[in-house]
Amino acid sequence: MRVKPHKDDSGENNIFWVTMTDLMTALVLVFIVLFFYTYMTSYYEKIEGTLEQKKASAALEETLKEQNIEASIDEVSGVVKISDLELFEVNSFELSENGKKYLDKFAPAYFNSLFSNEYLNKNIEKIIIQGHTDSQTFRGEYSEDEQYMKNMELSLKRAYAVANYMTSTQYNKANGQRLRKMIIVEGASFSNPIISNGKEDYNKSRRVELKLVMKEKLKARPQ
Repeated sequence: MRVKPHKDDSGENNIFWVTMTDLMTALVLVFIVLFFYTYMTSYYEKIEGTLEQKKASAALEETLKEQNIEASIDEVSGVVKISDLELFEVNSFELSENGKKYLDKFAPAYFNSLFSNEYLNKNIEKIIIQGHTDSQTFRGEYSEDEQYMKNMELSLKRAYAVANYMTSTQYNKANGQRLRKMIIVEGASFSNPIISNGKEDYNKSRRVELKLVMKEKLKARPQ
């Protein structure tokens, strides 16, 4: 009785697995290339955006200096910090006369500078006007939560007072409709104090900040 020789199909199997291995390798390489391209594109966009924001912040700072307006400006994010000593009397949310005079000069210079800068004019989504207080307590019997919320109320009312007055100043009214859609008012109580040499600087903690929020594609950049 003859036994038919067993057909060896290992060669066909090897060809199949070699083909699948090559395909998987190619897919992995494509994935790596796409990932690297996306990462590098995002990286260079962030670098470019940061440089543009620095230029815009420098332009804003120069504009304010030319008009003898004092304000602290972060060179990367463009955040402007105004001490409440410039704006309000102690424990008050009503603008002082000096505060009104300050904003009469500051607001037009600030708004007009933002809209005249090509990069900022194109990419700003929101302008947040945010009030801050120091952590000193109010007189009276208040719990820690009540103290925090009383400071929240004060910080919010101060931010609103600044926003309300700034929009009534003589900035370029051609930008008024767009500006009204951009402004957001916030209160932060004493959640973000300014620390100097390990201690809170009460004068610097009491402030109003103006922050720029960029459009969605730019939100990964420094704020």
